[in-house]
Amino acid sequence: MKNLDQLRGKIDQIDDELLSLFAARMDTVADIAAYKREQGLTVLDKKRENVKRGALPEKVAPELVPSAQILYDTLFDISRAHQSATRVEHSPLYKEIQSAIESTPNLFPQSATVACQGVEGAYSQMAAERLFKRPEIQYLKTFESVFTAIENGFCDYGLLPIENSTAGSVTKIYDLMKHRDFKIVRSVRLKVDHNLVVRKGVKREDIREIFSHEQAISQCAAFLEQFGQDVKITRCENTAAAAETVANSGRSDIAAICSHSCIALYDLDCLARDIQDRSNNYTRFICISKKLEIYPGADRTSIMMVLSHKPGSLYKALARFYALGINLNKLESRPVPDRDFDFMFYFDLETSIYADEFAKLLDSLQEICEECQYLGSYIEVL
Repeated sequence: MKNLDQLRGKIDQIDDELLSLFAARMDTVADIAAYKREQGLTVLDKKRENVKRGALPEKVAPELVPSAQILYDTLFDISRAHQSATRVEHSPLYKEIQSAIESTPNLFPQSATVACQGVEGAYSQMAAERLFKRPEIQYLKTFESVFTAIENGFCDYGLLPIENSTAGSVTKIYDLMKHRDFKIVRSVRLKVDHNLVVRKGVKREDIREIFSHEQAISQCAAFLEQFGQDVKITRCENTAAAAETVANSGRSDIAAICSHSCIALYDLDCLARDIQDRSNNYTRFICISKKLEIYPGADRTSIMMVLSHKPGSLYKALARFYALGINLNKLESRPVPDRDFDFMFYFDLETSIYADEFAKLLDSLQEICEECQYLGSYIEVL
C-alpha cells in the first residue's frame, strides 16, 4: 500500500497535467473568441453547453456526475469570461461609463439644489450638508416626490436613505430605483442619534402617544418597550415631521423621536438623549441624479440584476466577482414587481473605475444575468 507522501505526489502530478490542459483549453477558447468575432456570433452558446452537460453520465461514474456538473459550469463561466476579455470592442455600457468619466468635472459640486424627503431638521438635511457646502434644500413629502423633482428639473440632486446599520434596508428606495432611471453619484454615512422630545413643560409620565418614522421606531424598540401598552406608537413620514407635529399640535400628552437639531429648531424639550438601541447607529444616504456623473476616485459601484430562476444562478454571478477579484460590500434581494416569484439582486461592489477587472465586469454583465441595471459608480463619504 502506498504511503500518504506517495499518494500526494500522484495528486501533484495529476494537478500539473490539469493545469497544462487548462492552459491549452484557454488558448483554444481565445481562438474560438476570435472566430466568433469574425462571424458576428455571441459568446454564449447555450445549446452546446447543454449538450456537453448531457454527456456527463456517459463519461464519469454516477456518483461523480453532480461534481462533474459543477466543474463544467465553472469551466464554462471561466471560458465565457475569457472570451469576453479578448473582445476588441467594448460593451455599450462600458462606453457609456467611459464617456461619463470624461465629461464629469473633477470636483464634486460645492452648491446645488437638493431634494430631501421630510421637513427642516430631517436627517436627510444633515446628509445634504455633509455632501454640499452650500445646498439649497427643497423639502418634499414623499420619496417619489424626490425623484419627480429631479426628473422635472426643479432640483439637481436628491438625498435618500438606503439602509440603516440597525434597522436594515429602506426597501422602498430599491423599488423606486428599479422603476425610475436615476444614477447614484455619491453616498454618505451619517451617525444617527435619536432623542425623545416634547413641548415645553410636558413630563414623561404625561406621554400617551409617540410619533416618529418607522425606521426610528425600529431603532429605538428597546427604549419604547419601557412605556408599555398605555402609550400609542404612531408612524409618520419623517422624524423631523414628527417633531413639527408635536410642536404645532397644542397637545401636552405627545412626544416625538427625532434628531438633536430639531430640539432648538422647533423649541422643544428633550426628555431623553441617544435612545437608539445601539450606539453605532448609522444611516447610509445616496445622492441621486438624472444624469450619469462619475467623479474621480469612484471605487464603489451599484448594480441590479435579474438572474435566471435556476439552481446556481446567484452562485455563477458571485463566482464571476470572485474570479475578477472584486469585493462585494452588499447583496440584497427584492421581489420583481408584477412578476410572481421572480427576484432581482442589488449589489454594491468595491472596485476602482480605472481597474481592468471593472472593464471586464462591464463587458460580461449581460452573460451572467437576464436583466441588468447599472445604478452608478461613486465615492462614499464617511
